[in-house]
This record gives sequence, C-alpha cells and structure tokens, in this order.
Amino acid sequence: MEKPLATGAVMPSGRPLARAMAHCVVPEIPGPIVELGPGTGAVTAALIERGIAPSRLTLVEFNPTFCRLLRTRYPEATVVQGDAYSLKRLLGGLVREPAAAVVSGLPLFTKPLKFRLRLISDAFALLAPDAPFVQFTYALVPPIPRGYSGARAEAAERIWLNIPPARVWVYRRA
Repeated sequence: MEKPLATGAVMPSGRPLARAMAHCVVPEIPGPIVELGPGTGAVTAALIERGIAPSRLTLVEFNPTFCRLLRTRYPEATVVQGDAYSLKRLLGGLVREPAAAVVSGLPLFTKPLKFRLRLISDAFALLAPDAPFVQFTYALVPPIPRGYSGARAEAAERIWLNIPPARVWVYRRA
C-alpha cells in the first residue's frame, strides 16, 4: 500500500482474481508456465492449486524482496529477478521448450503502448502456438488494444470480489 506504483497494485491479487487467472491455464498441456510480476505469489498459489507442478513455474519478478519471498515459498520454481519488459533477454536461454502459458500480473497501463506491444510479442515468441497470454487489469479497456493485429483477445467477467474490481484478458496469437 505504501508504493502502489512500484508494485502496480494497492493490494495483492485477491483469491477470486488469482483463481480466475489460473483457470485460463490447462495443467495437462505440457511445457513451462511463465508468470510475470508474481509479487507475493497469490496467482502462483492459485496455479499450484489448479494442478501446475511448482517445478514447471518460471517466476519473473523485479522486486528483490519479493524474489526472496517467492524462493522461500516455492523452492521448486525458477525465480528470475529482472524486468519482464526485457523478457527476450531474461528468458531467451532459460525457457527451452514452448511455454504452455504466460500469466501476467504486470501493471501494463503504467507503460506506454509500445512497451506493452513488445512485451506481448516477446511472450508470444515463448509460447506454444495456441497457448494463452493471461493478463488482468483494473481498467475498463483492454491493456493490449483489440486492434493489435498479432493477437486475438477474449475478456472474462469482471471480478467484483477483487479489491479493486478487475478483469482477466486472454490473448492468443492471431
């Protein structure tokens, strides 16, 4: 709550939001699951609850304090400290097979559109052909515009039980 712009949220993701995001990932599809901006691990916990083995998780977190916390809570997961907007450089040699999903808790609206578009493009390069890029937002509009030609977007219902209310968007390569 002290630094909402640094963390991208005033509160950690609530359980209903974390579950809604995890529900977009199919545990039976092989490959790593990349989580961007896991923070304290609310969505990470929901992914594990959904049946994703912690060893399949690659968690990309900027905040070193959160990285230490995530390594303690999820010792089997791979925790990478760094800027997710440099995804290609960070994970280029680390993710060796197509990812089954990229799940993002990044505050995309704090970045200019060109950074958001580069991020989703880099994420698509990591993903298996029809794998989802899952993103939530507090905004009323999608964080990646629907007109972006490289993706098709699906919106889920607004999660009113989250504080503040949020919406999950799922993007797939067009």
